[in-house]
Amino acid sequence: MIGLADERQRRLVLDALLLGVVGALAAQLFTLMLDLAQKLLINGIAGYHAPGLPNEGGQLIETIGSHGLWLVPLVTTLGGLVAGIMVYSIAPEAEGHGTDSAVKALHRAGGFIRLRVPPLKMVASAITIGSGGAAGREGPTALVAAGIGSAYATLRHRSEDEHRLLVMMGMAAGLSAIFRTPIGAAIFAIEVLYSEMEFETGALLYTILASVVAFSINGIFSGWDPLFDVPANLVVSGATGYLQYAVLGIAGGIVAALIPVIFYKTRDLFSRIPIMPHFKPAIGGFLVGLIALQWPAVLGGGYGWIQEAMNGQLGWQLLLTLMVAKTVAFSLTIGSGGSGGVFAPSLFVGAMLGGILADAFNGSYAAFVLVGMAAVFSGAGRVPIATLFMVTEMTGGYHLLPAAALVVTLSYMIQVTLSQVFKYTSLYEAQVPTRAGRDVDLLEGVQVRDVMSAQLDSVPATMPVRQLLDEFQRTHHHGFAVLDEENNLIGMVTVGDIERAVLSDEKSLDGKTVADLATVDGLAVGYADETMSVALWRMGVRGIGRLPIVERGNRRHVVGVIRREDVIRAYEQAVARRTYTSHRLKELREAYEGNVRVVEVDITDRHPLAGQSVREIARNLPSDCILVSIRRDKRLLIPHGDTVIQPGDHLVSLASEEAAAQAQRLLAPTR
Repeated sequence: MIGLADERQRRLVLDALLLGVVGALAAQLFTLMLDLAQKLLINGIAGYHAPGLPNEGGQLIETIGSHGLWLVPLVTTLGGLVAGIMVYSIAPEAEGHGTDSAVKALHRAGGFIRLRVPPLKMVASAITIGSGGAAGREGPTALVAAGIGSAYATLRHRSEDEHRLLVMMGMAAGLSAIFRTPIGAAIFAIEVLYSEMEFETGALLYTILASVVAFSINGIFSGWDPLFDVPANLVVSGATGYLQYAVLGIAGGIVAALIPVIFYKTRDLFSRIPIMPHFKPAIGGFLVGLIALQWPAVLGGGYGWIQEAMNGQLGWQLLLTLMVAKTVAFSLTIGSGGSGGVFAPSLFVGAMLGGILADAFNGSYAAFVLVGMAAVFSGAGRVPIATLFMVTEMTGGYHLLPAAALVVTLSYMIQVTLSQVFKYTSLYEAQVPTRAGRDVDLLEGVQVRDVMSAQLDSVPATMPVRQLLDEFQRTHHHGFAVLDEENNLIGMVTVGDIERAVLSDEKSLDGKTVADLATVDGLAVGYADETMSVALWRMGVRGIGRLPIVERGNRRHVVGVIRREDVIRAYEQAVARRTYTSHRLKELREAYEGNVRVVEVDITDRHPLAGQSVREIARNLPSDCILVSIRRDKRLLIPHGDTVIQPGDHLVSLASEEAAAQAQRLLAPTR
């Protein structure tokens, strides 16, 4: 008699085999669509052919058409326009770089991805990249394959835990097929979910199986050779060689800390442009086209140019220029709402960095470029282990594993350290820090600014300790922020500090001030734009009950404080949101089955609903219609009666089949 656990394992193994086959076929279909889009758009209209990888049937030759590069901005703009209209008209969650959407679905929706998303993402990404958009294949492939896993889980009525497993299997299969990285893709699918050194270890067996099957099936069509061609005798000799690679790791960590900031600041800039989001990718495409007039190497994924760098065909000045230009270009393409991945552009930036150091150290271009790719993406994406294997498998440079491991470790540590002062710490915004407990996972959905207390309990640094004792007795507080004469934060003082001072020598308190007892060095602080899970982690590590919240640009300017009661309130909010999300997930699944209709609308300056409250709108909605969410500036808001609809908002409502037409007329009236 087979036990329940054995039955489950056997079922999941069969699922992994099936999703491996389907993932490989999906990757093949996406590759065909991408090739077709390139031939029609950037090759056909603009007449530009970038160097291609020989192992993919391409040639390392750049060809510029009879019209020069002047048609490139036209094509990149056209691609962005078509892709933007498609995505924002049908499924806005398909915008951006894809992997983040898959990670968000795994953390916040039990892995559920709408059925329309995979085909839409495939077509929109093929158009974006095929028209010259500076994006890669990783993000679209991850979301498409994850969406297939989600659809399969929904069809088979799987539990939420198994639903998430199937999504990860699909993601691993698709990435393995398109990048020929069976081990790296399997690890990527379980590592990319977290920003710290954490994995979904329970899924590893199944992601490896799905990944290997996809790699094998894909090999029948595309071969099993690595994507890049590198010499077989690449080795690192002596301590000097490893020291040079250590420099590369440090440099890679610095670049990796800056890339998410540039990328998301660009996205934030586009979000403030007062036009419909449908047209913003066209603006991004136009700007990328202008950059390409001078440096056409920024177009597309750029794998051919990476191979050129490995072959030592690019000078250090060009390498440096392309490293900066590509960062700006892919931020414009994807940050504007275009559809594509960040993996290939990040590898491109790392390859150029590696080439620069190869020139500086008079080393092997192939080796430094290879390891440079791993250096940048491992930190920028917070996926060091997966990147180590993926880059090695993409190049076949297994002899460089020790050097790559050193570089990846240094890059990740440097990136994590430097990015603490930035708002954006990873290319994957939907990542959560760890798997440590359901409470922390719940608090990922609550920002510090939503629950912090603006009223700060503080004392001046010059206050005598005897008077401080009176303050503790009067207020019954356990701690105070210590401020200087200009109300700047200089430390914290707690009951524990008083107790230690008294135990040492009570008479020594005479003549002392708060500044003599306060904790000043290594003071723990938080930021208003962080999640409560991060704030709670800081409080837990330090064993403190109060966390001052400061400005990012000025750690001495206090804007609030998080106390134990604020943590409890945040938890209550998170539970309410989780309950709402559960109901929302059920409603979306019903929509998938055809029982409910989704009505979505973008609010413009002239929309009749702009400026109205949800309560006012609800009076006119049919009884079988409910406004379920508002997306505002990349944030998902739960609408309340007094929530005011603003221009730029994206409204999502659910209605019965009978009420859908009436809801459509009210929420999205035709002109």
